[in-house]
Amino acid sequence: MQRPIDDVKNWMHMFRWIVKLIRDDHTVDEAILTRSAVLESDCGLTIEQVEGLLDTIADSFELRFPRGTLDEVVKLEELCMLAAWMRGLYKRPEFISSDFEIRCRGLNAACG
Repeated sequence: MQRPIDDVKNWMHMFRWIVKLIRDDHTVDEAILTRSAVLESDCGLTIEQVEGLLDTIADSFELRFPRGTLDEVVKLEELCMLAAWMRGLYKRPEFISSDFEIRCRGLNAACG
């Protein structure tokens, strides 16, 4: 489901947008949604819910997450940094592997 993204101009706006998405769609207390929060264990999301987040982010920002994204992304901050990079709003995240970077770039022309 596509959501408005007009206010997302940088990495921190992306972080805030994703926090609101998780808060609103999964009723997770915003106090839990810190940069270091692990999506499944700290936020209490199931793998299916995290996959749904990826789908909503992809639809809203016109991104394509490669297969294996959840092997690279564990924390909320990592998800935000990856999405921002794929959208051209942030530098390449240091935590992603070279193989994953190549797959991201192949699917998303805006990767910076």
